[in-house]
Amino acid sequence: MARRVVITGMGVVSPVGHGLSKYWDAILHGENGVDFVKSFDVTNYSSKMAAEVKDFNCEDYFDKKDAKRMDRFAQFAVAAAKMAIDDSAIKLETIDKNRFGVIIGSGIGGIQTLEAQHDVLKTKGPNRVSPLLVPMMIGNMAAGQIAIHFGARGVNFTTVTACASGNHALGEAFEVIKRGAQDIILSGGSEAAITPMTYAGFSSLRAFSQRNDDVKTASRPFNKDRDGFVIGEGAGVLILEEYEHAVRRGAKIYAEMVGYGATCDAYHITAPAEGGEGAMRAMKLALEEGGVSPDAVDYVNAHGTSTDLNDKYETMAIKGVFGDHAKKLSVSSTKSMTGHLLGAAAGIEAVATAMAIYEGKIPPTINYITPDPELDLDFTPNKMRERKVNYAISNSFGFGGHNATICLKKVD
Repeated sequence: MARRVVITGMGVVSPVGHGLSKYWDAILHGENGVDFVKSFDVTNYSSKMAAEVKDFNCEDYFDKKDAKRMDRFAQFAVAAAKMAIDDSAIKLETIDKNRFGVIIGSGIGGIQTLEAQHDVLKTKGPNRVSPLLVPMMIGNMAAGQIAIHFGARGVNFTTVTACASGNHALGEAFEVIKRGAQDIILSGGSEAAITPMTYAGFSSLRAFSQRNDDVKTASRPFNKDRDGFVIGEGAGVLILEEYEHAVRRGAKIYAEMVGYGATCDAYHITAPAEGGEGAMRAMKLALEEGGVSPDAVDYVNAHGTSTDLNDKYETMAIKGVFGDHAKKLSVSSTKSMTGHLLGAAAGIEAVATAMAIYEGKIPPTINYITPDPELDLDFTPNKMRERKVNYAISNSFGFGGHNATICLKKVD
């Protein structure tokens, strides 16, 4: 018999606040983390906004000496993992560390370190490049650093599927626990890619919003006049735990994970498949694994990037999966507040989805100003709504045609 998997702790580093309570309160109240880029000069860039993490002090979570050996994305991950462990009230000295794993998604990894050390190479030569370049840059190091800090000796790897990375991490963690290989896994996503090179690349791709005259409303998912996404950074890490293991220690349970769907469009390197065909299959697979009827779902945390094709095709995919029930769903995109955290997006969005179930509150899609007549679902415009949520799904889709959906359930 397959084992049940529940969420017992959550940690967040985000553009709207750090820690579960601050993050959740911020998005329920529609707080906006988008502003002009502060971390480097964007004078010569066509787009000038981002959702940067503010007031992050690594010494609140680990030693300054350790911080110097971690890229910013790994710092975010370790901090969020510590918050999740504290939130779960788990006593690490009492658990079997060989059955305690880490699976973290990151689309880009340690690019801040790479860019900084490339400058050193160009200006000072190869002998001045840091010996820590490689262990700070490589994308698996968020997972590795979490394991080192907390003694997790079980399964440990990184999913790299662009903006679907976090959901693939959560889904794979779910499957590992479900089949009996681990009892507890720290899982989610982390990203810190607001850098000159990354920013230039997305700008050249014309993926960013150009709404420089009104940056606070630039991230406007599902609006008729949406014109691109706003990049964000941060981390969301959740504790997935086998149900009986959680019950024995008297853990608080936020939600149960019951399904996971992963598909590929096999269509285009950046554009989603027409009609959201791959996204539709991912949602259906997640529901099927959980034995969940589409009519039982109350909330969809949408990928909702504020780009033309994503929002159009995701809406079509939701209609294709849910049929007439689609009009009864609450749908929202929290990216309207946090921007798009790339590989970390699904981590913080899984937290929002679990909290929507736990508290019966649907976070809004802010900046919902000009409805698109083609996108005619209930996108929870501008204000939080109270609603009992028995089942919810969270979608994440990435360049390369990667699609991942997780399905969560209320535990009474």
